[in-house]
Amino acid sequence: MKRSPIEHFLPPELVERLEIDRRQAGQEAIPLSKIRPRSQPRKRFEGASLEALAESIRAHGVLEPLLVRRAGEGYEIIAGERRYRAAKLAGLTMVPAIVLEVDERTAQAIALMENLQREDLNPYEETLGVLDLLALELGRSREEVVSLLYRMWNEVKGKITRNVAGNPEAQKVEEVFRTLGHLDWQTFVRHRLPLLTLPEDLKEALEEGSIPYTAALELKKVKDEALRRELLEEVKGGLSLRDLKARIREAMRKEEPGPTWHREVLKRLARLDLEALPAEKREVVEAYLHAIAKELNIGRG
Repeated sequence: MKRSPIEHFLPPELVERLEIDRRQAGQEAIPLSKIRPRSQPRKRFEGASLEALAESIRAHGVLEPLLVRRAGEGYEIIAGERRYRAAKLAGLTMVPAIVLEVDERTAQAIALMENLQREDLNPYEETLGVLDLLALELGRSREEVVSLLYRMWNEVKGKITRNVAGNPEAQKVEEVFRTLGHLDWQTFVRHRLPLLTLPEDLKEALEEGSIPYTAALELKKVKDEALRRELLEEVKGGLSLRDLKARIREAMRKEEPGPTWHREVLKRLARLDLEALPAEKREVVEAYLHAIAKELNIGRG
């Protein structure tokens, strides 16, 4: 049987336990009052979406058990907080759960992988989730992982001497992305890491799912905050990416300072062939050049 992405990050005995539990007809029922959420990757739980899930739970129950571990006299959620919140909203008092005996690192890996497999995951959340998974696998901070990825990218592009590619950390990065399956590390660096430096208004819109990440990256180019807000609202209203790019190009063209007259004169003088000018015009131009040279204390040589 093909292993799911999450199982690549778990001990073999735990993978076997999960498969056994998932095949069982019944699950362990645990009181909601004994379950508490843990700090986990997902920050937003949408109102309408949560209410829809609550309605489904009222009608059919919780179809996918929560993954929990023991914590004190109760249980801590490893994966399934949205189901937990919806079950509370639906008025349930008990929920099905699989109780795992795992350490903190394994619990974090499960939570991250479950989060990354969500269908409604937005690109910004996915970017943070992938970075946190890499940080966990490498034993580094999120910032150190970003730095490592950019060093790997610069090596591939020939911008720095090769000293990262092929080392154990780079190999682990490539292995994690192969396991995730739908995104390679170079695409991640090129298209996802720039999301980390988005202005707050764009980051919020992306997290809400009201704009695609491609539009967010285009809007990031607009430095005029008022114009960016205006374009952001138009994107939310249905402005296409193609039209957005055209609007931004036009705005940036208007912002570019045109060439000043004296720079244009200097460029033309640099290309000027005095010998090719008619005699009268040459005398006039030379007179002006002598006057300029005198004014600027430039010796005639």
